[in-house]
Amino acid sequence: MGPEQLAELVDRYGAALVLYARQWCDSPEDVVQSAMLKLVRVTVPPDNLVPWLYRVVRNGAIDASRAARRRHKYEAAAAENAPKWFSPSYDPTGLDARSAGLALADLPPETREIIVMHLWGGLTFEQIAQAVGSSAATCYRRYAAGLDTLRHKLGADIPAKTK
Repeated sequence: MGPEQLAELVDRYGAALVLYARQWCDSPEDVVQSAMLKLVRVTVPPDNLVPWLYRVVRNGAIDASRAARRRHKYEAAAAENAPKWFSPSYDPTGLDARSAGLALADLPPETREIIVMHLWGGLTFEQIAQAVGSSAATCYRRYAAGLDTLRHKLGADIPAKTK
């Protein structure tokens, strides 16, 4: 893979891959960079490049999360006792990013990753199915159910169905 192709992949999918990795770890940029380096080292590029990238990022993010949990085991008690710099703000008048993020974080991981891949990554349900090892129909069902759950949690109106 040439530098131009790699730059195009980073420009097109980099931000979505970072968002996808953020579900599992605190260093999503590092995980995406590692995935791109793995791609450069592969002698034969994968047939389905985008789902391959998502799978490599997913596995890397899960590994990074496990490593961080091990590393933070003894630091957690000290962090809990440290004074907070800012008090959290809450806006009950409407939807805010924090509420949406918390509602998204409450979803089952399988549902959350499908929503992130589809909405922010722009992947089709067939591509998502390849990345997560499922069927496109199952991915769509989880996506639709997840959106319904988010609407309910956030008090959003359900759009009228068109005939």
